[in-house]
Amino acid sequence: MLHRFSKFLAGCTVLLILAGSLVTSNDAGLSVPDWPTSYGWNMFTFPPSMWVANILYEHGHRLIASSVGFLTIIMAAWLWFAEPRRWLRWFGVAALGAVIAQGALGGLTVLFFLPAAISTAHAGLAEIFFCMTVAIALFTSPRWIASGAEPVDDALLRTVATTTTVLIYAQILVGATMRHTGAGLAIPDFPWMFGHVIPDHWSNAIAIHFTHRIGALLVTLAVLATATHVWFHHGDRRELTRPATLILLLVATQVTLGALTVLTQRNVWINSVHVVCGALVLTTSLVITLRTWRVRFSDVRGVRLQADPRRGDEVRLKPDTTSIGARA
Repeated sequence: MLHRFSKFLAGCTVLLILAGSLVTSNDAGLSVPDWPTSYGWNMFTFPPSMWVANILYEHGHRLIASSVGFLTIIMAAWLWFAEPRRWLRWFGVAALGAVIAQGALGGLTVLFFLPAAISTAHAGLAEIFFCMTVAIALFTSPRWIASGAEPVDDALLRTVATTTTVLIYAQILVGATMRHTGAGLAIPDFPWMFGHVIPDHWSNAIAIHFTHRIGALLVTLAVLATATHVWFHHGDRRELTRPATLILLLVATQVTLGALTVLTQRNVWINSVHVVCGALVLTTSLVITLRTWRVRFSDVRGVRLQADPRRGDEVRLKPDTTSIGARA
């Protein structure tokens, strides 16, 4: 049940990222100018009759964020009382701290009238929190902690996958900077840049936009390198080949959405889904990366996973007295 709940929380976080991207895409960040109240009302008693125009996007984002925060409290408490791995209990506490900090940054974004630095930090922390929820869902999965499951031990793949994940996150930060500094259309054509391969004139906005395009190329190459290595060297490991295939599909979709964002002059929904797809690319790469590092985890030391015939495919953790230091 904990694993299923953590997956549900990760899914809710995707919805939250979409809601946040719609706020930015609709320039609705100050449509509710006060925080933590909404036009002087308690956030949860703000009348639905006033949820109109851009207020709907901003207030809806706040309500979804509050719901995700509440679910994170439940997950952190559940991990603390039911999870035998001490490090994972504290990781749940860290996730709770991240969502609290995220809410505070969201409030500061409003109170200081959308400064680019705070808005970008707000977006960056949202991605980190999403990664944490996905990681918890992975760490609590039966396959991760099942005794007897032989992990992949490939140092080169670990390096390539880790580098890819770092590059994707850096690219997301550049994209967030571009969105919050108004540089999304600083280069108005695609695939050319002012009719050239490289812009023939420069400004801060053009430099940010150009960096984002170069980053997209680097990320695509890194993802291809990771997926190719997985297919050629670990083609029989479904836990790696499935996310490797998925991330290629996501990157192809992401590049298409990025191009359409420019060609449609920042269509609201295309722009917003582009943000969500980027988050999915990041977390898919993270899953691959964590699975390549699984051989280095000792998180099931003293713990083994047993099937409970009374609950069908449900599983339960029990102390392992038959082995020492079973590797996750």
